[in-house]
Amino acid sequence: MPPFAAQQSLFRAYDIRGANQYFTSSFIQALGHAFATLYNAQDSQPTQNISTNTSVETKQNVVVIGYDMRIGSEAIAHTLSTVLAQQGLRVIQLGLVTTPMMAFWAMQYQGHGIVATASHSAKDILGIKWLVNNKSPSSSEIHTLYHQLTDHHSCHAYPDSQANNPIFHSENIESIDNNYDSKLPSDLLEQLPAYQVANVYIDAIAQVFEQLFQHNHSATADNQKSAYKLDLVIVVDCMHGATGSIAQRLFERFCQHVIFLNDTPDGNFPLGNPDPTEPNRLNELQRAVVLHAADIGLAFDGDGDRLMVVDNNGKIVTPDHLLYLLARIAITEHPNSLSASLLASEVLFDIKCAHHLPRLLSELGTTPVISKTGSSFMRQQVQHPDNQIVFAGELSGHFIFNDSRFIPYDDAMYAALRLLHWLDQTNDGVSDKKPLADIIHSLPTIVSTADHYLPMPQTATTDCSLVEQLTRFCHYLQHLVDMSTPTDYSSNQQLKDTCLPATTCKSSVCTCATAKAQIALKQRHELLPVGTKLSCIDGVRLDFAHGFGVLRQSNTSNSLTARFAGDSIDDLKDIQATFAVLCRPFNAALAEQILAIPAE
Repeated sequence: MPPFAAQQSLFRAYDIRGANQYFTSSFIQALGHAFATLYNAQDSQPTQNISTNTSVETKQNVVVIGYDMRIGSEAIAHTLSTVLAQQGLRVIQLGLVTTPMMAFWAMQYQGHGIVATASHSAKDILGIKWLVNNKSPSSSEIHTLYHQLTDHHSCHAYPDSQANNPIFHSENIESIDNNYDSKLPSDLLEQLPAYQVANVYIDAIAQVFEQLFQHNHSATADNQKSAYKLDLVIVVDCMHGATGSIAQRLFERFCQHVIFLNDTPDGNFPLGNPDPTEPNRLNELQRAVVLHAADIGLAFDGDGDRLMVVDNNGKIVTPDHLLYLLARIAITEHPNSLSASLLASEVLFDIKCAHHLPRLLSELGTTPVISKTGSSFMRQQVQHPDNQIVFAGELSGHFIFNDSRFIPYDDAMYAALRLLHWLDQTNDGVSDKKPLADIIHSLPTIVSTADHYLPMPQTATTDCSLVEQLTRFCHYLQHLVDMSTPTDYSSNQQLKDTCLPATTCKSSVCTCATAKAQIALKQRHELLPVGTKLSCIDGVRLDFAHGFGVLRQSNTSNSLTARFAGDSIDDLKDIQATFAVLCRPFNAALAEQILAIPAE
């Protein structure tokens, strides 16, 4: 068996993540050597002196390393720090931080950073995220790292006697310390004080607020801006995640009245997973908002890169509406908001967002751009040098402001503060501030299902995946609808000829045609009415006049994810029924599961 075969499943689409027993001492040490090879291969660049804001020449590449509150994360970060420094890299240890804080500090140096975190996952899950030159790795780069790790495994000896036991056992980290610490040059491993890690980050956000104050007020008010605090009552739920280490200092810096829930970082997660998108996970926050007559409630996931919001009535703001509001803020408060160049701006949203969003974004004067699901995909598009993206967001609560005011990263606390600032400034044209619930009420109604996971249907080894079959079938249906006169496409070969090259079957024997052609001829206009928009960049998405649906393969598990939305409950049920009809020829059980998904 190849080395670390058991760990291969940890290398996923976005990061390294999985059950804690696979994070053995030998694995983390070998991973440290793979990271060292990766970072040493980068061209060394001048680093930024934080206190003087000047460039400092350095011969070593610099890597910042932090960790979340999980049991085992600190040990992983310490081991990686030790190995990287032993391999000649300069390591800046940040301590307990959010993932966006790691990204912020990486940008202060050369853009290289690692954080030991499993984000919103359960307590027995560990993980690692990293940046190279400020960029998140692609799926192929993540798997390349795994192969580099296994290729170089035989070149290194790991003297730790507990090498095959989990890293979070204290005796393992002590053994690693004894083996490496004596070999380290004193100038390669630096621990930043916790107050400095927090204060520099908070001060950078304060500068953004000063800019926004000047953007929205006359210069005569300049002397008041530093003392100004938002006149809102806010409830913040940190879910015992990493945001608890900084939330109080951050929000009390900018807000007059803040109530905190679960703001002690605790890797045991006594109240449940640190995932604000889980059903009923925001119940405590909703009750607290009503109890304190608060203006808004905010919830952050375990590593602080996802945001969910509760309005002043204690109702959860749908991610679709939240994405629109944040995009509106990014556009109206953009430094070049009066410039003609902003007319070419784009807003990125993922394929699971509801059907109203593209129209609402177009009404803002920006171009809506649909994206594959995945925050790393979103970051890669935002960071592309030719992009015109001013904002990007996902249904899962990842939001990126790309207006040059702050780091272009999905920082939930920063996004929340931008929302609070805008909400404080919003009024109804007279004097009173408009409540968030009233603002949401003015947006189109959405009746939707949650982002629902379905078991992956089994298919014959000679067949395409179900998503590929459905993609081909929808292309075929669309072709029939677009034709001016019906034509008989009942044969296998004729159907294949109508499919786009990108959806060609992988197998020479395919069952995604035969009987479906007859269904298509009879029901094509019912299933895909004229004007229906088909997108296949990530599964199958259909936009109808009064709703939408999407069915795609999950990036993180062997399952399908589905979401449906309509202008009314009847529209929602009609769209679910359409998808059930489309899927039934391929898998009858899946069709019934789609029909059974409840509305939120």
